[in-house]
Amino acid sequence: MQVTVQRTGIVDEVLLSGRLDGRSAGEVRDTLHSVLGAGSGRMVVDLSGVELLDATGLGVLVGAHRRARLSGRDLVLRGASARHTRLLRLARLHRVITLEPARHAVPA
Repeated sequence: MQVTVQRTGIVDEVLLSGRLDGRSAGEVRDTLHSVLGAGSGRMVVDLSGVELLDATGLGVLVGAHRRARLSGRDLVLRGASARHTRLLRLARLHRVITLEPARHAVPA
């Protein structure tokens, strides 16, 4: 799992790439908690590079959402694939966590 943090103005973006599963959960959880503790406002977790999302990965996202709410922040999941969106909907997480489509580059 590759985790990249970008701070763009008042929005913190965490870009995930690879497998969000039991093996990577600790690293991702630590990064999300660190970013949540260091900023304010919206935090966007970009899932467009996530190849696999399992129950442990879902737990990390739910925990980050809960921590964000407790600290007065909003957590947004951006760019989930169709398969991951179905999983989030089956778990009914779309009711509590905001889902956004992937941001596409604007042609020059």
